Amino acid sequence: MHWLAYLGIVVGTFLVMEGITWLTHRYVMHGFLWYLHEDHHKKGPGFFEKNDWFFVIFAVPSMLLILFGTLNKIYWMQAIGFGIMAYGFAYFLVHDVIIHQRFKFLTRSNNIYVKAIRWAHKMHHKHIEKEDGESFGMLMVHKKYWEKVRKDQEFQKARQ
Repeated sequence: MHWLAYLGIVVGTFLVMEGITWLTHRYVMHGFLWYLHEDHHKKGPGFFEKNDWFFVIFAVPSMLLILFGTLNKIYWMQAIGFGIMAYGFAYFLVHDVIIHQRFKFLTRSNNIYVKAIRWAHKMHHKHIEKEDGESFGMLMVHKKYWEKVRKDQEFQKARQ
């Protein structure tokens, strides 16, 4: 397989994962697997949450695709596995490190994108029950959150 096609599959899979994440978050995590996701909205004691099992749920297909793709020399399958893995790493970095700050690095940022994803996620978490949620994606932020952050920045500049 040509390296450019391989890279295209990895990047394409990464991009498709945002849609899969949105659908899974909206209809599975806030649906029939709410019992695993609920403690993420209603924080309890301790570092780990039942919600962390979703990391495993998404990691297993990624690892299997990489393994079987490698062993059988089916490189498009391997590339899909690496695309899922790359999205999982980005999700971890954005969700657990930047937004929820479960790990204490990258805690301060004035970047407009970081502020927009934090605001969108804050709006998601204002709903503590599984119904009536909003902002189910992770890396793509709806226009209304960008606008809110831009207005806040303009207000701050005007005050100085």
